[in-house]
Amino acid sequence: MSMPPAPQSPYQTSFHLWGASSPAPPEKSRVGLMALIIGGVFLLVVALLATLVLVGKRIESSYPRAEYSLTVPGALLDGRYKLARDDSPTLGRTLERSWRHSWDAESVHGVVAVYQADRGDGDRGDLTVTAMYGRFRNTAEVRARVLAGNSARTTRAKVLVPPKEVTPSGSHIRVDCEVLTRTWADRSTLTYPVCVWADGNTWARVADMTFATTMNIDLKTAAKTTLRIRSEMVKPIR
Repeated sequence: MSMPPAPQSPYQTSFHLWGASSPAPPEKSRVGLMALIIGGVFLLVVALLATLVLVGKRIESSYPRAEYSLTVPGALLDGRYKLARDDSPTLGRTLERSWRHSWDAESVHGVVAVYQADRGDGDRGDLTVTAMYGRFRNTAEVRARVLAGNSARTTRAKVLVPPKEVTPSGSHIRVDCEVLTRTWADRSTLTYPVCVWADGNTWARVADMTFATTMNIDLKTAAKTTLRIRSEMVKPIR
Protein backbone atom coordinates (compact mmCIF):
# COMPACT_ATOMS: atom_id res chain seq x y z
CA MET A 1 0.00 0.00 0.00
CA SER A 2 1.57 3.27 -1.13
CA MET A 3 1.97 6.11 1.25
CA PRO A 4 0.35 9.41 0.40
CA PRO A 5 2.80 12.26 -0.47
CA ALA A 6 3.92 14.36 2.40
CA PRO A 7 2.16 17.72 2.54
CA GLN A 8 4.21 20.66 1.32
CA SER A 9 5.10 23.51 3.61
CA PRO A 10 3.54 26.83 2.65
CA TYR A 11 7.02 28.37 2.80
CA GLN A 12 8.34 25.78 0.36
CA THR A 13 5.46 26.44 -2.02
CA SER A 14 6.03 30.17 -2.04
CA PHE A 15 9.78 29.60 -2.68
CA HIS A 16 9.05 27.77 -5.94
CA LEU A 17 6.21 30.06 -6.96
CA TRP A 18 8.29 33.20 -6.79
CA GLY A 19 11.20 31.73 -8.83
CA ALA A 20 13.95 32.20 -6.27
CA SER A 21 17.50 31.35 -7.46
CA SER A 22 19.34 28.19 -6.56
CA PRO A 23 21.77 28.25 -3.65
CA ALA A 24 25.18 30.00 -4.24
CA PRO A 25 28.07 27.74 -5.30
CA PRO A 26 30.37 26.54 -2.57
CA GLU A 27 33.27 28.81 -1.55
CA LYS A 28 35.84 26.35 -2.93
CA SER A 29 34.38 26.66 -6.45
CA ARG A 30 34.74 30.46 -6.45
CA VAL A 31 38.35 30.24 -5.24
CA GLY A 32 39.15 27.80 -8.03
CA LEU A 33 37.54 30.05 -10.63
CA MET A 34 39.54 33.09 -9.47
CA ALA A 35 42.77 31.06 -9.53
CA LEU A 36 42.00 29.99 -13.10
CA ILE A 37 41.40 33.58 -14.22
CA ILE A 38 44.57 34.88 -12.55
CA GLY A 39 46.59 32.04 -14.05
CA GLY A 40 45.28 32.82 -17.51
CA VAL A 41 46.14 36.52 -17.20
CA PHE A 42 49.64 35.61 -15.98
CA LEU A 43 50.23 33.31 -18.95
CA LEU A 44 49.00 36.04 -21.31
CA VAL A 45 51.42 38.57 -19.81
CA VAL A 46 54.32 36.10 -20.07
CA ALA A 47 53.48 35.40 -23.71
CA LEU A 48 53.31 39.13 -24.47
CA LEU A 49 56.68 39.79 -22.82
CA ALA A 50 58.26 36.91 -24.71
CA THR A 51 56.92 38.33 -27.98
CA LEU A 52 58.33 41.77 -27.19
CA VAL A 53 61.75 40.26 -26.42
CA LEU A 54 61.76 38.40 -29.74
CA VAL A 55 60.74 41.54 -31.64
CA GLY A 56 63.46 43.53 -29.86
CA LYS A 57 66.09 40.95 -30.80
CA ARG A 58 65.01 41.03 -34.43
CA ILE A 59 65.17 44.84 -34.50
CA GLU A 60 68.59 44.79 -32.82
CA SER A 61 69.95 42.31 -35.35
CA SER A 62 68.75 44.51 -38.23
CA TYR A 63 71.21 47.28 -37.28
CA PRO A 64 74.80 47.13 -38.54
CA ARG A 65 77.69 46.83 -36.11
CA ALA A 66 79.19 50.06 -34.76
CA GLU A 67 82.55 50.16 -36.54
CA TYR A 68 83.03 53.85 -37.37
CA SER A 69 82.59 57.23 -35.68
CA LEU A 70 82.94 60.88 -36.71
CA THR A 71 85.63 63.34 -35.66
CA VAL A 72 85.79 67.13 -35.96
CA PRO A 73 89.14 67.89 -37.64
CA GLY A 74 90.79 71.28 -37.22
CA ALA A 75 90.75 71.68 -41.01
CA LEU A 76 89.02 70.12 -44.03
CA LEU A 77 89.70 69.71 -47.73
CA ASP A 78 93.49 69.82 -47.61
CA GLY A 79 93.48 72.63 -45.07
CA ARG A 80 91.43 75.05 -47.19
CA TYR A 81 88.70 75.26 -44.54
CA LYS A 82 89.56 75.93 -40.90
CA LEU A 83 87.35 74.98 -37.97
CA ALA A 84 85.56 78.14 -36.80
CA ARG A 85 83.16 76.62 -34.28
CA ASP A 86 82.39 73.19 -32.85
CA ASP A 87 78.75 73.17 -31.73
CA SER A 88 78.64 69.46 -30.95
CA PRO A 89 78.30 69.94 -27.15
CA THR A 90 75.15 72.06 -27.66
CA LEU A 91 73.49 71.63 -31.06
CA GLY A 92 74.84 68.10 -31.30
CA ARG A 93 73.02 67.12 -28.10
CA THR A 94 69.81 68.67 -29.46
CA LEU A 95 70.25 66.61 -32.61
CA GLU A 96 70.67 63.46 -30.55
CA ARG A 97 67.42 64.05 -28.69
CA SER A 98 65.50 64.48 -31.95
CA TRP A 99 66.79 61.10 -33.23
CA ARG A 100 66.85 59.14 -29.99
CA HIS A 101 63.49 57.44 -30.57
CA SER A 102 63.85 56.94 -34.32
CA TRP A 103 63.20 53.42 -35.64
CA ASP A 104 66.14 53.82 -38.03
CA ALA A 105 68.79 54.97 -35.53
CA GLU A 106 70.43 53.60 -32.42
CA SER A 107 73.24 54.73 -30.06
CA VAL A 108 73.42 58.11 -31.78
CA HIS A 109 75.93 60.93 -31.21
CA GLY A 110 75.49 64.38 -32.77
CA VAL A 111 78.23 66.41 -34.46
CA VAL A 112 77.80 70.01 -35.64
CA ALA A 113 80.77 71.99 -36.90
CA VAL A 114 81.25 75.23 -38.86
CA TYR A 115 84.27 75.75 -41.11
CA GLN A 116 85.41 78.91 -42.85
CA ALA A 117 87.51 79.20 -45.97
CA ASP A 118 90.98 80.69 -45.95
CA ARG A 119 90.54 84.33 -46.99
CA GLY A 120 93.68 84.14 -49.11
CA ASP A 121 91.96 82.26 -51.94
CA GLY A 122 89.17 84.80 -52.32
CA ASP A 123 86.47 82.51 -50.90
CA ARG A 124 84.31 83.46 -47.94
CA GLY A 125 81.33 82.11 -46.07
CA ASP A 126 80.62 79.01 -44.00
CA LEU A 127 80.80 75.31 -44.64
CA THR A 128 78.49 73.70 -42.09
CA VAL A 129 78.57 69.98 -41.32
CA THR A 130 75.61 68.60 -39.36
CA ALA A 131 76.17 64.91 -38.70
CA MET A 132 75.64 61.86 -36.51
CA TYR A 133 77.37 58.59 -35.85
CA GLY A 134 75.93 55.45 -34.32
CA ARG A 135 74.00 52.61 -35.96
CA PHE A 136 71.64 53.34 -38.84
CA ARG A 137 69.43 51.25 -41.10
CA ASN A 138 67.26 52.22 -44.08
CA THR A 139 69.92 54.73 -45.14
CA ALA A 140 67.89 55.94 -48.14
CA GLU A 141 65.17 57.08 -45.73
CA VAL A 142 67.80 58.67 -43.50
CA ARG A 143 69.11 60.73 -46.42
CA ALA A 144 65.58 61.81 -47.32
CA ARG A 145 64.85 62.84 -43.73
CA VAL A 146 68.00 64.95 -43.46
CA LEU A 147 67.48 66.94 -46.64
CA ALA A 148 64.70 69.29 -47.79
CA GLY A 149 61.94 68.29 -45.38
CA ASN A 150 64.00 69.07 -42.29
CA SER A 151 65.98 72.09 -43.44
CA ALA A 152 63.06 73.95 -44.99
CA ARG A 153 60.93 73.62 -41.85
CA THR A 154 63.60 74.74 -39.39
CA THR A 155 65.11 77.65 -41.36
CA ARG A 156 63.99 80.30 -43.85
CA ALA A 157 65.36 78.18 -46.65
CA LYS A 158 63.38 77.33 -49.77
CA VAL A 159 64.06 74.44 -52.11
CA LEU A 160 65.10 75.49 -55.61
CA VAL A 161 66.26 72.08 -56.81
CA PRO A 162 64.63 69.13 -55.00
CA PRO A 163 66.79 66.32 -53.60
CA LYS A 164 68.19 63.87 -56.10
CA GLU A 165 70.87 61.22 -56.10
CA VAL A 166 74.17 62.39 -57.59
CA THR A 167 76.50 59.67 -56.38
CA PRO A 168 79.89 59.98 -58.12
CA SER A 169 80.83 57.10 -60.39
CA GLY A 170 82.60 54.30 -58.56
CA SER A 171 81.46 55.31 -55.08
CA HIS A 172 79.69 52.72 -52.92
CA ILE A 173 78.42 55.50 -50.64
CA ARG A 174 75.21 57.11 -51.90
CA VAL A 175 75.01 60.90 -51.99
CA ASP A 176 71.87 63.01 -52.40
CA CYS A 177 72.01 66.75 -53.08
CA GLU A 178 69.63 69.68 -53.37
CA VAL A 179 69.83 73.43 -53.93
CA LEU A 180 68.39 75.85 -51.39
CA THR A 181 67.97 79.60 -51.21
CA ARG A 182 67.84 81.38 -47.88
CA THR A 183 66.67 84.89 -47.03
CA TRP A 184 67.81 86.82 -43.97
CA ALA A 185 66.06 89.58 -42.03
CA ASP A 186 67.86 92.27 -44.06
CA ARG A 187 66.44 90.63 -47.24
CA SER A 188 69.83 89.44 -48.42
CA THR A 189 69.67 86.02 -50.05
CA LEU A 190 72.05 83.16 -50.66
CA THR A 191 71.69 80.17 -52.98
CA TYR A 192 73.78 77.13 -52.10
CA PRO A 193 74.06 73.33 -52.47
CA VAL A 194 73.38 70.87 -49.67
CA CYS A 195 74.49 67.25 -49.87
CA VAL A 196 74.11 64.29 -47.56
CA TRP A 197 75.66 60.86 -47.26
CA ALA A 198 74.37 58.06 -45.04
CA ASP A 199 75.89 54.66 -44.33
CA GLY A 200 75.42 52.10 -41.60
CA ASN A 201 77.41 54.08 -39.00
CA THR A 202 77.42 57.73 -40.10
CA TRP A 203 75.47 60.41 -41.92
CA ALA A 204 76.22 64.05 -42.55
CA ARG A 205 74.53 67.05 -44.12
CA VAL A 206 77.04 69.38 -45.75
CA ALA A 207 75.79 72.90 -46.47
CA ASP A 208 78.37 74.70 -48.61
CA MET A 209 77.44 78.35 -48.06
CA THR A 210 80.71 79.74 -49.41
CA PHE A 211 80.89 82.46 -52.01
CA ALA A 212 82.89 80.52 -54.62
CA THR A 213 80.50 77.56 -54.56
CA THR A 214 77.27 79.55 -54.71
CA MET A 215 78.44 81.46 -57.78
CA ASN A 216 78.60 78.25 -59.80
CA ILE A 217 76.48 75.46 -58.32
CA ASP A 218 77.40 72.05 -59.68
CA LEU A 219 75.80 69.23 -57.71
CA LYS A 220 78.18 66.60 -59.06
CA THR A 221 81.12 68.61 -57.79
CA ALA A 222 79.32 69.20 -54.50
CA ALA A 223 78.80 65.43 -54.12
CA LYS A 224 82.49 64.76 -54.70
CA THR A 225 83.39 67.40 -52.12
CA THR A 226 80.98 65.77 -49.66
CA LEU A 227 82.70 62.39 -50.07
CA ARG A 228 86.09 64.04 -49.53
CA ILE A 229 84.79 65.51 -46.29
CA ARG A 230 83.52 62.08 -45.31
CA SER A 231 86.94 60.54 -45.85
CA GLU A 232 88.47 63.15 -43.52
CA MET A 233 85.85 62.89 -40.76
CA VAL A 234 85.05 59.15 -40.57
CA LYS A 235 87.41 57.15 -38.35
CA PRO A 236 87.32 53.46 -37.35
CA ILE A 237 86.38 52.64 -33.75
CA ARG A 238 89.29 50.96 -31.95
